[in-house]
Amino acid sequence: MQDLSRRGLLKATAATGAGAVVLPGMTAAEAPGASATTEGAESARCKPAKLTGRIVRPNDPGYADASLGWDELFAHYPLVIVYAQNTQDVVNALTWARQNDVALRVRSGGHSLEGWSNVDNGLVIDVSELKSAHIDTASRTATVGAGLNQLEAVTTLAKRNLAVTTGTEGSVGLSGATLGGGFGFLTRYLGMACDSLIGAEVVVPSGADCAKVIKTDLRNHSDLLWALRGAGNGNFGIVTSLTYKASPLKSVAYLQATWEGIEDLHGVFDAWQRTALFADDRLGTQLEIHRGQILLFGVLAEGSEKEVKALLAPILSVGSPSVSVQVGNWGDVYAGFQIPTAAEPGNWKFFSQFTRKPFPKKAIRVIASFMRDAPTDDSNFFTQAFGGAVRKKPRGGTSFPHRDALFYSEPGAGWGPRTGRPGVCDPLTPQAQAWIAEFSQAMRPYVNGAYVNVPNIGMQDWETAYWGSNFDRLRRIKAKYDPHNVFQYEQSIPPASC
Repeated sequence: MQDLSRRGLLKATAATGAGAVVLPGMTAAEAPGASATTEGAESARCKPAKLTGRIVRPNDPGYADASLGWDELFAHYPLVIVYAQNTQDVVNALTWARQNDVALRVRSGGHSLEGWSNVDNGLVIDVSELKSAHIDTASRTATVGAGLNQLEAVTTLAKRNLAVTTGTEGSVGLSGATLGGGFGFLTRYLGMACDSLIGAEVVVPSGADCAKVIKTDLRNHSDLLWALRGAGNGNFGIVTSLTYKASPLKSVAYLQATWEGIEDLHGVFDAWQRTALFADDRLGTQLEIHRGQILLFGVLAEGSEKEVKALLAPILSVGSPSVSVQVGNWGDVYAGFQIPTAAEPGNWKFFSQFTRKPFPKKAIRVIASFMRDAPTDDSNFFTQAFGGAVRKKPRGGTSFPHRDALFYSEPGAGWGPRTGRPGVCDPLTPQAQAWIAEFSQAMRPYVNGAYVNVPNIGMQDWETAYWGSNFDRLRRIKAKYDPHNVFQYEQSIPPASC
C-alpha cells in the first residue's frame, strides 16, 4: 500500500509492550536523587550546578548531528546540548542555565517547524532519551517519559489494545504533539491528544537561580495542567514525563483512496467536507492534495472494510479512485504507513489554519490553482477532520481553543534533498517560500486561527490565533510558574505584569 504524507512517516517495527514496561534501549524518566529538588525546595540560591547527562559540545564528534533538527531549513549552533538521562539531569541543566545567564531551549523530537527548539550560543535541553513507558491495564493509564515519539507510544499501547490520540508522523515527539493540542486519525473518536493528558512531571524555575520538580494533575497544580493541555511547549517548564488516560482499541479499518491528477478536486473536497466531518465519530479522515494526486485516508475505530467504505461512499463515488483497505491492530497499521525520514525532502515550510464553515467553490479553486503550480511533488494541501469528540472538553478543561472548527488545514512546501547540513541554500528555496506565502495569503478569507504546533512566523496576532480568549489566563499562569520568563522564544507566552 503506497502512502504519501505531508511530512513523511517513519518506517519502523513495532516496539514490544507489556504491563509495566521499559522499551528496549530506553531509560527511566526519573533517577534516584531527583527527590532532592522536588516541590518545596524554595531556597533563594542554589549551589553551583554542574551539567549531567549525555553532554555534546561544539568540538565533540557528534555535534553536527546533535544540533540538526528535522527541518534542515534552519541552522543553529548551541553552546552545549544536554541529553537528559533522568529528571535530575533536567534540574541540573535548568539551574546551570539560570546561574550562568545562558539562553535555553527544550527539545523532544526535534520537529519544531520554525527551528525554535534550538538556539545559537545557548543550552539545548533534549529529553528525547527519557523513554520509559509504564502501563496499568487495570486503570488504563500510561505514564511515559517525555522522549517517546509517536510511533513508540502508539505501538506500545496497541500491544495492550489501548490508544490515545497522536499525530500521523511516527518520528514526531509525543510530548511536543500533546502539549500543543495534538490531533490525528483518532481525534474524532478520542478527542485531542491533550484531552487524555491527566498528569505530568515538570521541572520549573525556583527561587533566584534554582529549579525544582513538581507534579501536576487534576488535584495538584491543576492550573498548570490546564495550560499544558494546549500551550505547554517551552512556555512554563520542562515536562519530563506524562500520564495519559488511555482508551480501549482492539482494531481499526484503514482506507486509502487515490485519484490521479486533481481534476476531481472540487467533487472530492466538497463531498469530504459535507460528509466525513459529520459521519460516525469513530471515523477519522485526512485529505491531502498534491500537484499530481488527491489522497484520502480514513481510519475507522473498531470498524470493518465494509463499514469504512460505506461511510466514505459519497467521496469514493467521485471519479475513479483506486481504493485499498487494511483491517488490523492499530499499532501494526500505524507502523505500516510510516515512511523513512531519509526519503523526505530536507526543507519544509507550513502555514496552519482552522475552518469553521465549509469551503465555497472559490476556495477550492484557489487550492487547485496553487497546487497546479506547487514547487515539488511533496508540496501539498493537507486537511484533518474535526468534530466528534473534539467538541467535548475533558475534566479540568484545556487551553486548546479551536474545538468548534470543522477541520484543520495547512499548505505545506517540501523541497530539496536531505544533506545532514542545515541552512544549505537550495535553489528552490525562494520559489518555495514565495509559493507558501502567497498560498496562505490567498486562503485567509476562508480560515481563521492557527495551530501552535505549526507556528505561523510573522503573524501579528499570533497570541489570539493560537489561544483565543485563553491567552490572558495563560499569561497569569506563566507569571506564577515562570515569573522571570526563563522559558522564552520567538512566540512564547510572556508572564502577566502586575
